[in-house]
Amino acid sequence: MSNQMILPRILQVGANASETVSTVLATLGCSRPLIITDKMMVQLGYAGRIQEGLAANGRTAEIFADTVPEPTVDSIRAGVQKARAGDYDSIIALGGGSPIDSAKAIGILAKHGGEMRDYKFPRIVTEVGLPIIAVPTTAGTGSEVTRFTIITDEQNDEKMLCVGIGFMPVAALVDYNLTLSLPPRVTADTGIDALTHAIEAYVSQKANLYSDSQALAAMRLIGPNLRKAYRSGQDTAAREALMLGSTLAGVAFSAASVALVHGMSRPIGAFFHVPHGLSNAMLLPSVTAFSIPAAEERYAECARAMGVADRQDSTQTANGRLLAELRSINADLQVPMPEQFGIDRERFFSLMPTMAQQALASGSPGNNPRVPSVAEMVELYRGLW
Repeated sequence: MSNQMILPRILQVGANASETVSTVLATLGCSRPLIITDKMMVQLGYAGRIQEGLAANGRTAEIFADTVPEPTVDSIRAGVQKARAGDYDSIIALGGGSPIDSAKAIGILAKHGGEMRDYKFPRIVTEVGLPIIAVPTTAGTGSEVTRFTIITDEQNDEKMLCVGIGFMPVAALVDYNLTLSLPPRVTADTGIDALTHAIEAYVSQKANLYSDSQALAAMRLIGPNLRKAYRSGQDTAAREALMLGSTLAGVAFSAASVALVHGMSRPIGAFFHVPHGLSNAMLLPSVTAFSIPAAEERYAECARAMGVADRQDSTQTANGRLLAELRSINADLQVPMPEQFGIDRERFFSLMPTMAQQALASGSPGNNPRVPSVAEMVELYRGLW
């Protein structure tokens, strides 16, 4: 059996990788890019820096900075209007997962039309949109190297998973220097998101030899460095390891898919506006405990890769240490549970069956080593309280 791996055509990794954007545009034969980002990237000067680098090489670029956290159908529609109004031949997606996910959707819709729901999974999007150069500024989503985007439909608070080669950026410029200004909360949430990607890719029923190699490498980088980057944002060695780990985790789950944590996480984000990485963090320890009996050796390898168990430890011991480490990470990184986040308990409980149904419809729980029923997912949600 063979597996298909899809990667950006150009992957530039390391300090100052973002400064190569003009050269990459030339390599791709593009000259009229639209920068899609958010207002924070404009305020921090990152978008202006991209513009200056392009201007030094005789190129200009306008900015669309109205992307929103957890992108919505309406926010995408505004970006599509901007992209269609200009004579753009490419997109520079600058920011965290939300601007990059937004750019992926805008690139497809601007070229091919329709509504976002038309591209929702199980449809596999093979159409080629405007070419995207992704410049991530967080170490978490891995969106720069994945064939996925997630857009919320405000009409029913559903997070729509959209999948296909059409959403893969043609280039990714992975520059850890852009993460040095991240505040601790964002560092924590995006870092746990990346760790979840790696773990779920490794235990996924779609895991393969290639995705395994990337997932294990990602865990080796993220495990020892997540707390360091959280505690000291200017720790360049930790930031570099976390950034590369995030990208490798993205490669891993793009090849093997995510599983139950992500399936259950998306509805929490959609209904209660919890940042994606944070809702993953809320779920990761309990979903891992639920899943371990169906993949004991795989989870034990996760513990060893993260550095909390070694070869002398039994599978049972390694898994115990993995669960202890996941709980410890949440405690050390001050991850709030739903009640502490401010979610209304009555509304949460009333929506649990709907969230479980939406999780199931996403397809991600079916990749889990232990595939849950809707009733079991409801109990996992209940357990967060």
